[in-house]
Amino acid sequence: MASTRKLSTEEVNALIEGLDGDEEDSTISDGIDDSNVRPFKFGSDDLSLMGDYYALRMINERFARFARSVFLPMLRLQPRISSFPPEVKSFDEYAANIDGFMSMNISRMEELRGNMMMVIDPSFISILTNAYYGGKIEPLKSRRSEFTTAEDRLIELITKGLNKVLQDAWNDLTPTTITYQSREINPQFASFVDGTDLVIICSFVIQLPNTDAASFDIIYPLQILKPIASQLRSRVQSDISYDDETWREEMEKAVLEIPLRIKAKLSEPKLSMKTLINLKQGDVFPIQIGEGVEILMDEELLFRGEIGEVSGQAAINLTSRIRKI
Repeated sequence: MASTRKLSTEEVNALIEGLDGDEEDSTISDGIDDSNVRPFKFGSDDLSLMGDYYALRMINERFARFARSVFLPMLRLQPRISSFPPEVKSFDEYAANIDGFMSMNISRMEELRGNMMMVIDPSFISILTNAYYGGKIEPLKSRRSEFTTAEDRLIELITKGLNKVLQDAWNDLTPTTITYQSREINPQFASFVDGTDLVIICSFVIQLPNTDAASFDIIYPLQILKPIASQLRSRVQSDISYDDETWREEMEKAVLEIPLRIKAKLSEPKLSMKTLINLKQGDVFPIQIGEGVEILMDEELLFRGEIGEVSGQAAINLTSRIRKI
């Protein structure tokens, strides 16, 4: 049975002083260095308090590489896409800093039990549409408040393609199925999250020739990523890591697969200038094929050989190596 005793007068007074909001908080030192102690607000969703989400940055880098293939059929080139470190803001704060007319595409991340949103600038949509239908890569200068039918169709293609490569980019960390849900053009009417909810903003910039860089954002509600926060903080590799020996082997293998054009010199006839000038269609002049055939690459003699036949096709049997590659 636990022992009991009454508090002394001094102990009661100490408790009362501790509850008094006008008094300074007492500190317990006990030799502990509190110079690095930061106040923590309970209920805060500040990203800095949860870690740097290293794995999410790696996912963004992988997605940026994959996304180039989505824009290739439209731009007829693979643009350079760069990712920025994730930011945390309330959705209201984010919406206040973008235009009132945007392509806001909401998709479901099934395994994470929540939605994400892809926000694409309309000027970039116009560039893609113009290029897709054979025009130049240049922005549409007029301001508007709705997309054309052609742009709507292109937005569907972009969203489907980017959702697929985003799903692939997530697979190494946690497999997830991303399915398109809806689209909105005004941030005020986007039924994505409550305005006060915190979201993680992943921004991407696309370098295009002869025009300003374009951009788009992927927005995740912080709430749906909390269950996998420990995974997102893990120091996973962005791609397969190779040691020096493995890298050398892979490089050698790649080099050995490079196609090279070689030619076999059967004969090198000599003609006089008079004969060459008088040649016309249908003329025939004799050539002599010697026993040896020269094999060249880039006009460099590599082998000598003999003409033969294999399976009904002309072939050359190498008889000697003249020079090593």
